[in-house]
Amino acid sequence: MDFLTGMSPVQAAAMNIGLLVILMLGLKFYVAGRRGKLKLPSGETTPEFDRAMRVQMNAVEDVPALMVGIGALAMLGMPAWYIHMVGLVLLISRILHATGLAGSSGFSIGRAVGTTGTLLVYLAVAGALLVHAFTPTPLH
Repeated sequence: MDFLTGMSPVQAAAMNIGLLVILMLGLKFYVAGRRGKLKLPSGETTPEFDRAMRVQMNAVEDVPALMVGIGALAMLGMPAWYIHMVGLVLLISRILHATGLAGSSGFSIGRAVGTTGTLLVYLAVAGALLVHAFTPTPLH
């Protein structure tokens, strides 16, 4: 754990953003794999493939904005532990959401927990950015 807490805010942000980029890449491969399995040419769709695309697009709606927020937290000098906390909650939340949605188009615990976790990260990132944007000295 010391290697995580010993990171600078910028290193913590880089690590978490890197993990989120890998998640986005994994979702891209998931959709491509579903297209191949279903033998769908580009532009064609089925209800099953629509759900696969929703798995990726739901992450596209949230992850990029929050990656920018995580980068801004680092620029403001937020502690590495805080950046790791929001990054890890976001990563786990998006994995749970994607897994839940991929398994069922209806209600699932994964989707519910993933959505709730993502909303909490939005609040944690936005709140910290707004409060610390007006802090006279960077936090360390």
